[in-house]
Amino acid sequence: MRLCDLRPAPGSHKPERRVGRGHGSGRGKTAGRGTKGQKARTGGKIHRAFNGGQTRLSKRLAFRRGLGNSNTLFRKDYTIVNLSDLAPLETGTPITPEYLVAQKLMTPAEGRGLIKILGDGEIDRALNVRVHKVSASARAKIEAAGGTIEIIPTKTYAKTKRSKVDKNNKQTPANQTAS
Repeated sequence: MRLCDLRPAPGSHKPERRVGRGHGSGRGKTAGRGTKGQKARTGGKIHRAFNGGQTRLSKRLAFRRGLGNSNTLFRKDYTIVNLSDLAPLETGTPITPEYLVAQKLMTPAEGRGLIKILGDGEIDRALNVRVHKVSASARAKIEAAGGTIEIIPTKTYAKTKRSKVDKNNKQTPANQTAS
């Protein structure tokens, strides 16, 4: 075996089709491009957003930054932990985000985010849970087993000056000065 004997595997390489080489080749005259039109010309490419002459979608949508649902910018994503995941953990140990990361129930990045306990599964021991959110069924099961729940407070921001009336139907400080 020498370097000059190397060949691609049979059938793995097809020769390039030479177009525009006369009628006998089967790809003469228009070279497989059809007759006339933008796509028959050299360099005649159609933009991927071209919609056949109709106004393209990007022009029809409102001109806003970050097109799409703005709620995704402000959505809070919770890492889900079920009671079935907490069942094998030791009694008396405070169940915190750091402890869940140490037990390999979530990644360190998930441990730095928001965590919610869901009530899927059964629990038979008293656990001291300290997370951001707990479902009603999980709360009932943990408290029935003699455990405690502490909610880690999340940052909440005051309403902006654009809001006229807050939830309790009171006037905001900006409105009180105006009236």
